[in-house]
Amino acid sequence: MGEIMEAHSEAPRPRGRPRVVKREQALDAAMRVFWAEGYDAASVDRLCRETGMPRASLYQDFGGKEGLFLAAIAHYVETRIGPVADALGPKGTLETDLTTFFGEVVALATRDAATPGCLISCVLAEVAGANETFREELDRRFGALEDRIARRLDHGTDDKTSDETRALAGMLAAVARGIMLRARSGAKAPDLLAIAGVAVRSGVQGLA
Repeated sequence: MGEIMEAHSEAPRPRGRPRVVKREQALDAAMRVFWAEGYDAASVDRLCRETGMPRASLYQDFGGKEGLFLAAIAHYVETRIGPVADALGPKGTLETDLTTFFGEVVALATRDAATPGCLISCVLAEVAGANETFREELDRRFGALEDRIARRLDHGTDDKTSDETRALAGMLAAVARGIMLRARSGAKAPDLLAIAGVAVRSGVQGLA
């Protein structure tokens, strides 16, 4: 009798956390499929198999392949792009922070041979032209990085961001995206770091 009462007195186990973890794992798997194969080539069957989600769950939770792709992009920004943007600091001199930032860009682009380049610059950009939702998402993600670079360029000044600074931030972001595209085509890290070095020098000189 005591054993029965003890068993019933146990606190109920929380149920929310495992579902959150499972969702994160599914998004990570979907992200890698889209990143490796591209949006069009990533079939729903493949996505279901890699994420462990039944087709019905995919549509119920994400509304379909497009919704899953957008959720995978948000997951990618949080887990992959976030640390890259954080490298901008400010933690040191502008040259040091830009060098660290571009080093992280190259590392992300070349770290895994199965997922070269960038999910946004390579995959989302590829399909954005035919889909207004994807175009808006691409513009938002591009703009967010440019804004982050502009804030670093403005650090230590009392002036509002000038048109020239915004243009310089756009140029640096464009170089970062170009590095991602070259990595997608097979360029190696040393060559990409050389490009990054030129971009860093241009960024520093642009504010001199």
